[in-house]
Amino acid sequence: MVPTASLWEMFSDLFEREYQDAVVYGDFEQEKMLYEGRIRVLANGWVELPSGRLLSPEAVHHIDTSSAETTPRR
Repeated sequence: MVPTASLWEMFSDLFEREYQDAVVYGDFEQEKMLYEGRIRVLANGWVELPSGRLLSPEAVHHIDTSSAETTPRR
């Protein structure tokens, strides 16, 4: 039997994405900008900033990105 933690790590790489130029908003109207710049969206929905700070999925309404700048995490 394979431990659950190792399976999570193995599959989380498939769902994590990095964006070089993104804008993270906290509201639909795009009035509450939470962050602008490089981010990594983790498999669990949290958004990691270059400083190591994490934004919770509940705080983030949406993220605007350029689809050409998406890179899967390896």
